[in-house]
Amino acid sequence: MERSSRFISLSGWSGVSAGVCALIGAYFANKRIHEMFSNGLPDQSYDGIGMRSIFLFNDLIVIAALTFIGALITAFLFTFLRTRKHGVPLWDRTVQRLVWNTFLPIAVGGLVLLRALSLGYFELIAPGCLIFYGLALVNASKYTLGEIRYLGYGQLILGIFNLYDFHNGIMYWALGFGVLHIVYGLVMWWKYERVSQ
Repeated sequence: MERSSRFISLSGWSGVSAGVCALIGAYFANKRIHEMFSNGLPDQSYDGIGMRSIFLFNDLIVIAALTFIGALITAFLFTFLRTRKHGVPLWDRTVQRLVWNTFLPIAVGGLVLLRALSLGYFELIAPGCLIFYGLALVNASKYTLGEIRYLGYGQLILGIFNLYDFHNGIMYWALGFGVLHIVYGLVMWWKYERVSQ
């Protein structure tokens, strides 16, 4: 019954790989921020926005996109290998519900954050990502292993703390998308996959 109502083939290694990608992305983002602001160049104005800030923002978008793509590919690969090993379909009605319930809060959150960007509320981006992702995980937990709900709660808590400590957005991203994913993945591997190796 649980097999028919929940997608139980998410691999713990998917969480670990996504977390590692996030930590690598956070490292390069942090490095780029320090490089940009430690070179002593004047931040010449461009319609009230510093040129250096525009270049930095573009670089951070590229780093975030590459990090997301890397995490998505590796997470998909490990989950695909696990479903194949257990003979479970990768795309059925349960997985469709899981994807929809994960995608909807993330898509709405993305629109909200794009609007925040257009209004210049840059300090809301990192906590907003954590909060909407946390909501997506809690929402999706009905269709997969229930432990993913706790990963969602962790993202929500970090996102709320980040709202009040917005100067450390990269650190909260690294903790939420990196460390929490790695811990979650290792716990899932230990609990569900270790004995089947």
